[in-house]
Amino acid sequence: MKKLLAAILASFVMMTLPVFAGGAKEPEPVQKNTFSWVEDGGVAGLPGVNPLKVSGNIITAGSSTVYPLSERMAERFKQEGYSGVITIDSIGSGAGFERFTVAGETDIANASRAIKAKEIEAAKQIGRNPIEFRVGTDALAVVVSNQNTFAKNLTKDELAKLFSTASTWSEINPAWPKEKIQRFIPGTDSGTFDYFSEEVFKNNPQPMLSAQNLQLSEDDNILVQGIKGSPYAVGFFGYAYYAENADSLTILSINGVEASKANVDNGTYPLARPLYIYSDEQIMRTKPQVAAFIDFYLSYVNEEVIGVGYFPANEDELEKGRQAWLKAMNGTY
Repeated sequence: MKKLLAAILASFVMMTLPVFAGGAKEPEPVQKNTFSWVEDGGVAGLPGVNPLKVSGNIITAGSSTVYPLSERMAERFKQEGYSGVITIDSIGSGAGFERFTVAGETDIANASRAIKAKEIEAAKQIGRNPIEFRVGTDALAVVVSNQNTFAKNLTKDELAKLFSTASTWSEINPAWPKEKIQRFIPGTDSGTFDYFSEEVFKNNPQPMLSAQNLQLSEDDNILVQGIKGSPYAVGFFGYAYYAENADSLTILSINGVEASKANVDNGTYPLARPLYIYSDEQIMRTKPQVAAFIDFYLSYVNEEVIGVGYFPANEDELEKGRQAWLKAMNGTY
């Protein structure tokens, strides 16, 4: 009897040691049943996702360009059974990365540009290692009001002049009206602003920021409304916002090349750019709902991206994202 009591006591001590050793409770391992949403029949090598079995909230923030795509994917996720809450804040790529890499407040960062080295370093300071997932391609749209009957095409040099030193349209082309140019551009926290600055001004945004009659906004809908209101207004933003307002806006060709799926695919449109979402291995492992949503996103984004107003990413780039997901989640579910 004494031997039996000793064995029971020893067993109890062994069970309690991991909890109280060092005076602090050790982190509990991820339970397999939290990944009960995993099913067979996934897309392109990813595990299948049953949204009915996904619980827990998801917080995302970042690019206003990626916003409508993430919103569409979240809507589909909910329609197929997910009962949690997905928060999607449209605050610009830079601000989104700050929330993700500095404040650590979000699970996913939406971005219309690649993450910068300094942002990766900031993330490491809070124990995060950003993982990149390519989700689509945008053709940045340079647009005027449908009331503008004269501007149809711009060279890249004319584009730079239009958004910096020119005061009137006639300074771009003598055949155009001698009317003041009204400029509507994304704010400096926007990945769209960064991309345009890089492509058109060689990473020096100062000429653009010094231009006359300039309005900046992180809200692309404000830019749309401003451009609609005048035949002498011009601006730029993601293609989806043009597509939503094609009845009142005209998109300009650049170097004689129209923004179209064919020209994005063949690389001839000069202002095509990648779209991304970012997360982190530890977030995905400890918050299975985040892993599930990213899996779902990568599996079905090509069924939604064109309807939103963007273009599918190159298949090789999508596959890199899928492999990154599988590597991050290896052995977890």
